[in-house]
Amino acid sequence: MKRIFYFILLIAGFSSIHSCKDLLDEDGNPLLDLNNTGGLNGPRALYREITDKDTIAEYHYSGLLVTKVITDSASVTDIMYSGDKISQINFNGFLDLDGNGKLDQDSVSYTQLFTYANNSQLQTISENRSIFRRPPPVPPATTPGPQTLLRKEKTLYNIKFNAATAKLDSIIMRNGPDATGVPFAYNAYSKTAYTYVGDNVSKVLRTYGPMAGNVFGAATMKYSYEYYAYDDQISPFTLLPMGYKISRILSTVINDKESLILSPNNPKRWSLTDLTPPIPTPIVKSTNYVYDVQTYMTKGYGINYIYKPQ
Repeated sequence: MKRIFYFILLIAGFSSIHSCKDLLDEDGNPLLDLNNTGGLNGPRALYREITDKDTIAEYHYSGLLVTKVITDSASVTDIMYSGDKISQINFNGFLDLDGNGKLDQDSVSYTQLFTYANNSQLQTISENRSIFRRPPPVPPATTPGPQTLLRKEKTLYNIKFNAATAKLDSIIMRNGPDATGVPFAYNAYSKTAYTYVGDNVSKVLRTYGPMAGNVFGAATMKYSYEYYAYDDQISPFTLLPMGYKISRILSTVINDKESLILSPNNPKRWSLTDLTPPIPTPIVKSTNYVYDVQTYMTKGYGINYIYKPQ
């Protein structure tokens, strides 16, 4: 009986050690799971976005600057700065390019270069992207071959801020294939327009279409994203730089649902509507938020937000 008792104590000890480890960041500093504690006084940083099953994002810092974001076990975003402004973002890993809620098998590598206007506002992001795929096995082999280059493409984003409010106003995307021996030309575009209620994004409208000779053709797809019932509490994403948030939204061509991260507060409901069909049917999502005593949001839409002292 004593042996069983000591065995139980040993298991409890290991569990305690594991629990403590989970409450430390990469530098060994204590984390604050603000869903279970009173919160944090003083400057803070967003450290993790997690669900009950996975870590969606883990943020690493150099001083006050976010320099690395790990979005799954094999995907890393590296962020570089010129002074306090983002100058370059490199991504290597996997994305949900088709928007089905699952990471694709194809791996993605891209570099984004940021340029700024004289007023220090972000003006353009130029991107070079490569997509890799594992070819199917060739008999008698039974396992796929190594990742090989599937295609390359170039994208230019022209970003406009409202002169009076300094809010993000619109993004125009130009995209085209980058093939060896073929003169480069953009052959597709999208236009994104942002509408606000107060400081919060209330609607995002994005249209897509072909282009030739730098002339936009008729739109072939149109999507509307709307955000409702904002609270008056603080969004975790206010702790991240605007350049990174825009890059995150642009990581795939159908990621505009994440535009809520541009807002200082938190929408309790949002909808997505494909405006192409004759009778559009919106898809609506809603949540009840949890907050800490310093009014930072700590849980919403099934995601927990973990902070650490800055």
